[in-house]
Amino acid sequence: MQTSLCVSLSLDQKLRTIQIKFNNCERNLIRSIMDRGRRLNKVIANKNSKIYRDLKDIMREHTLSFLPAKSLFRFKGVCRDWKLQISTPFFAHNQSNSFHNCSGFFCQSFSSPPSFISLDQNSYGVPDPSLLFLPEPVYIRSSSNGLLCCQSRTDDKAYYICNPVTKQWKKLPKPNADHGSNPALVLIFEPSILNFVAEYKLICAFSSADFESAIEFEIYNSTEGSWRIFGEIYFGAEELKPRSGVHVNGIIYWLFDSGGIVLFDLSMQRSQRLYGHNNGCLGVMNGKLSLVTVYNQTLTVSVLSNTYTNTMALNSRVKAWDTKLSVNINNRLELSGVPTFGPAYDQRPVLYASGDLIVIRGERGLYSFNMKTQEFVGLRAEADHDDHDMVFIGYVNSLVDI
Repeated sequence: MQTSLCVSLSLDQKLRTIQIKFNNCERNLIRSIMDRGRRLNKVIANKNSKIYRDLKDIMREHTLSFLPAKSLFRFKGVCRDWKLQISTPFFAHNQSNSFHNCSGFFCQSFSSPPSFISLDQNSYGVPDPSLLFLPEPVYIRSSSNGLLCCQSRTDDKAYYICNPVTKQWKKLPKPNADHGSNPALVLIFEPSILNFVAEYKLICAFSSADFESAIEFEIYNSTEGSWRIFGEIYFGAEELKPRSGVHVNGIIYWLFDSGGIVLFDLSMQRSQRLYGHNNGCLGVMNGKLSLVTVYNQTLTVSVLSNTYTNTMALNSRVKAWDTKLSVNINNRLELSGVPTFGPAYDQRPVLYASGDLIVIRGERGLYSFNMKTQEFVGLRAEADHDDHDMVFIGYVNSLVDI
């Protein structure tokens, strides 16, 4: 009996010993898991802190390219990394593909050199608004996504393509035809992420030397480096408004001086006439051709909905234009806190219309109208635009490399 009791006590001791060892192992396992959790949290914390630490690099690499050129030149002074980033050709290529906002207007008359009106003095601008970096005095004829097309004031009438931000320029070869003293030119530059060299086209509608009251069309292609006259001739033509041309989805539109529109399809190489107002201004809004007019203090924005109304049956109810906006200018000016418009400064008060921006000329100055906010802003006072032949050309503050 004593022997059996001893055996029982020995077993109990062994069981307690095993239990103690098991408990110790369990505690060690739990402690190990907890330690791993702490180490995991430290790793996650380190990774998160790395993300926040690299935020400045993310901004430098992925957001700067959406800013205008003038702002970018100022931001070169932030740090050495930003300066190196902004100075690379690849960055200039990305910026020209990312930034397309209208930044201001080059304005010029026949009696004065070019000047620049910025929509934001702190953000938009060019170092030499008079374009004195070009080899000779010029007239600005057209603009497209940061590039300007200029023409010599001399008898040579040479064409130049330039970027007023970088002061780069290129003289084009002489065209095959005589484009006249005030040519109706349209510059087309559509940035592409795949093209590191700017590829552009320059199209001119000019009076035919062989046919009376006829218009012919000539194109310069930068990839070919030469001019070519199309075979299409538009008969029954009138005088074209020189700087009225716009490009929309492969089609060029010009206003006739007495009213109406002529279009030229680049792919089909065909011309056609549309109807419009002689005091209007052509533009591009939401990828469609727009016509903006001012009549009896009313600003009207119309969008082309049908280009084939001239081929419809007589008394057809199909309209060529849809009215998108009609506002009383003086009422809107009072709401915006801007001095009243007054009577129209001339018969063509609309100077610019594209995107969400419209610029009109009144008796008391120049006004811009934002289509989104429905607000007017005064751009210039009456004394600043005494020249009746002043023209306005929209400009994008781009670093595009020619």
